Amino acid sequence: MGRMAKGKVGKTVGSLGDYLKEQRVSARLSLRQLADQAGVSNPYLSQIERGLRKPSAEVLQQIAKALRISAEQLYIRAGILSPDDGVGGSVELAILGDTGLTERQKQSLLDVYASFLALNAAEAGEPEDEPDADDADSAPIPTENDPGSTTTNEG
Repeated sequence: MGRMAKGKVGKTVGSLGDYLKEQRVSARLSLRQLADQAGVSNPYLSQIERGLRKPSAEVLQQIAKALRISAEQLYIRAGILSPDDGVGGSVELAILGDTGLTERQKQSLLDVYASFLALNAAEAGEPEDEPDADDADSAPIPTENDPGSTTTNEG
């Protein structure tokens, strides 16, 4: 009798909701208890768990604090951070943790940062690859053990 509306927001959010529910159950908290501790409404938390809503970084941080888990894990599962970010993740975490910024400002900074990284990666990748490939194709590498050039015995 229940409707399947998980596909509305996206697969990442669905897996986020599943993960949150799993964490809530393992912490032995009811939906209402977690909602109270995280400072969000019970229906809103339920929608997040069912994959119908995409929470802001601030809400994820509140939920992580209430569950006593890493906010970074929630950011990765929500698609805010990439697990492959490495050092770059610290910049994103600093932006997300800055209480002096609004959610909109944080998202704008994250978008700009991601676009700079993508641009730099694209610029760095193209010029270096092309000359190396051309040089390797146009000039054969001489070998020292070439029998035609070392032996001149006629007979």
